Amino acid sequence: MQKRFEGSADIKPWLAGAMVFVTLTLVGALANPYFISLMTIVLLFTFLGQSWNLMLGIGGQLSIGHALFVGLGAYSVAVLDVKYGISPWIGLLLGMFLAGSVGAMLAWLSFRFEVRGIYFALLTIAAAEFARIMFSGWEFVGAMQGLFFAAPTNAIEFSMLRGDARFYYFVALALAALGIVGTELISRSYLGYVWRAMRDDEQAARALGVRTFRHKILVIAISAATAAVGGGILALVQGSIFPDSIMGMGLSVDVLIGPVVGGLGTTFGPLVGSLAAIPLNHLMSALGDSLRIPGLNNIAYGVVLVLVVWFLPDGIWPAMVRLCKAIQLPSRVWLPQPRKAEE
Repeated sequence: MQKRFEGSADIKPWLAGAMVFVTLTLVGALANPYFISLMTIVLLFTFLGQSWNLMLGIGGQLSIGHALFVGLGAYSVAVLDVKYGISPWIGLLLGMFLAGSVGAMLAWLSFRFEVRGIYFALLTIAAAEFARIMFSGWEFVGAMQGLFFAAPTNAIEFSMLRGDARFYYFVALALAALGIVGTELISRSYLGYVWRAMRDDEQAARALGVRTFRHKILVIAISAATAAVGGGILALVQGSIFPDSIMGMGLSVDVLIGPVVGGLGTTFGPLVGSLAAIPLNHLMSALGDSLRIPGLNNIAYGVVLVLVVWFLPDGIWPAMVRLCKAIQLPSRVWLPQPRKAEE
């Protein structure tokens, strides 16, 4: 009889997640514009981090050039919107198709010729740099001058994904929730078990009948398509895109920092890591500008990574879970019972 892979019936994690997003919804309704803008970036990189987390944390395939897929999504939305006035919804679908196809093609070429592990990661860097250089000289997509969206207005146009900062906050919040729920559902599904088996021991998984070649292509294509959606929304939030910023190595690092710091392969790790890393990056960047110390934010990133790897090698979120379990109160409190009066 084939074993059925069913998720746990425990609803506590789902209730905890719902409470987190209720809190974030209240933040979006009550916070000031600067904090809303900062949290929008946090939530977007939570979603982008989930796409990278899916590829490495569950599928076991390392990508260090994820900005390639983010950029394809961003340019798909920007070119259709700026040049032709086509709805960003169509651009998001086009970006998903392009990024998923490019990811699948890279995976097929790599694994067909036994290029795997760190060599596949180097291939993703090379592909991202090639795309960045190509887009930097391509006049149709704005080249180095970039592309600029129409100035935002206070009027909300859902069909064109137009609105103020608060509107984009809730769009990013919906994306982050979708990414977390999707990752959790995949992790508990048969596909998630297969991908983790492939990640932990590919030869053993192949011996058990898993078609690892197909599954590696599938996980990379899904991860790339997901990253393209985040890239398209990130382009709308920023209001402009440039090859160096949307396809550069710096963005690839920003995408992976959340899952690594928060907890690779976990559901809430990218959110916790983004909450820890992105505000720190903004704070150190502002401090570096005031003190005239360029690159202070990169130094802070390096220090955080060293500390996390040293003290919390599996990330912040698993450590938080262990802490919560350690301080749980006993279910019953034993009190001394009064003696019965002697008759």
